[in-house]
Amino acid sequence: MADLTIGQLAQRSGVNASALRFYEQRGLITSRRSAGNQRRYEQAMLRRVAFIRAAQAVGLRLEEIADALASLPEGRTPTKRDWHRLSREWRPRLDEQIERLTRLRDKLDGCIGCGCLSLKACALYNPDDALAAEGTGGVLLEPGSDG
Repeated sequence: MADLTIGQLAQRSGVNASALRFYEQRGLITSRRSAGNQRRYEQAMLRRVAFIRAAQAVGLRLEEIADALASLPEGRTPTKRDWHRLSREWRPRLDEQIERLTRLRDKLDGCIGCGCLSLKACALYNPDDALAAEGTGGVLLEPGSDG
């Protein structure tokens, strides 16, 4: 089969050309250059792009996706078996994310009528006033994040 232009890959994958260039810049997909210096993608890049989009849909960051793709032998396109193995590895992270979202949802239900209107006292932004010991300053919106 013939290689795909960036426009063809974009059309067939449903991903904008600018996103494809970004994926390529991050090393998630690869292309070769034609004699006219235009990008050409192997058909297999369709599966890699589908893999990237599926992994993003479950909440993985591009760094995590890049690590997963790098773990494949010789940088090959992921197979169904690869997806199964990788998804098992991601399951604990996804379970934690689901648990965090469930707690957020449950707190939101109780928060609707509280009327505090205060980031300092808000149970969503400052649960149990956990940051009070750290003094005044910015509020950590997502526990475990670096900001």
